[in-house]
Amino acid sequence: MQTALAPAYRDTADGRRAETILRSCVHCGFCTATCPTYQLLGDELDGPRGRIYQIKDMLEGAPATAIARVHLDRCLTCRACETTCPSGVQYGQLLEIGRELVERQAPRPARERLGRRLLIALLSERRRLTPLLRVGQLLRPLLPARLRAKVPKRQRAGHWPTPRHDRRMLVLDGCVQPAALPDINAAAARLLDRLGISLIRAPQAGCCGALPGHLSDSERARQMARANIDAWLPLLDDGVEAILVTASGCGVQVKEYAHLLQSDPNYAAKAERIARAAKDPVEVIEPLDIEKPWTGKGPKIAFHSPCTLQHGQQLHGRVEALLTRLGYRLTPVPDSHLCCGSAGTYSLLQPALSGRLRDNKRAALLSGKPTLIASANIGCLLQLDADDDVPVVHWLQMLDADLARRGR
Repeated sequence: MQTALAPAYRDTADGRRAETILRSCVHCGFCTATCPTYQLLGDELDGPRGRIYQIKDMLEGAPATAIARVHLDRCLTCRACETTCPSGVQYGQLLEIGRELVERQAPRPARERLGRRLLIALLSERRRLTPLLRVGQLLRPLLPARLRAKVPKRQRAGHWPTPRHDRRMLVLDGCVQPAALPDINAAAARLLDRLGISLIRAPQAGCCGALPGHLSDSERARQMARANIDAWLPLLDDGVEAILVTASGCGVQVKEYAHLLQSDPNYAAKAERIARAAKDPVEVIEPLDIEKPWTGKGPKIAFHSPCTLQHGQQLHGRVEALLTRLGYRLTPVPDSHLCCGSAGTYSLLQPALSGRLRDNKRAALLSGKPTLIASANIGCLLQLDADDDVPVVHWLQMLDADLARRGR
């Protein structure tokens, strides 16, 4: 793709990066075939290629508009287009640049700006989110169905083993997950303890920064990244071998700290070290000697591979292969590459589109008549959960419970 960036952007770091990305695009349109919003809306402007052209126009001097902002807002940042693209276009990074440009040139109405600031303030801080969530859970039976669906049932964290092994790993506590589904990290700790690894926490660490990143507050995302780096580096220096991130959405964010802080002379090298240390649970568990939790045929499981796992981290098929190896029977999931509609804060800001994607994904997952739906990301788990007979759990919880049932 030929470019002629406006002088205001041509010699900036974002401008140079955007130009490199734009020039790699060959207009082929393969990306539209796997874009969830294009499939729902059928509008070129709501597909990756159309959004790329809108961002290109702005970088070449066209004014940013509220209409362009609408189309960029509708993007889930699922990055299925990156998996599909034969030219390796880094669409996610270009979208980040485009969204920040629109935020500067075409500011949102005051009500929208306030709403986004409140989302960051409430959801990214456990000390604020947890008490609010507990009140919501207490009132859950009285809430309207639509609002009740947004409030997860109360879950208590199970036992967390005392560190006792020479091998130690850190775990990202995060923000929403410990408030909404606190047993996920506890299950990871129990599972790894059986496998000879102690999982420890860094109390000073917090939100990974993905949440403000979704809302185009890159500076707040960078602040959160720096705080986590400061909390984690002393423990890595003390022999902790990896940072386990049990939410795949957070995993993408931490693995991209080097990109996020590349222009920060005080943190660029530190961020690279953290990004290299970040691991998804499947990367840690795959090579370990783990016994099958089932002597015969395991249960029928529908696995939803989050976009952040298969497209963001490029770990497509790895959890499914591990579960199959351990004896679980995975049911086929049509259109498994498509997003469930959670996408960070997308389900709150784009409820109509998110709801359609959720309904489509649940229908696909249930089509094989599984006894359980498993996934790997807090947002997907909350999005897909429903008051029916098919539980939705993190695959680590499932594996931990099945091994415990057999006394392993």
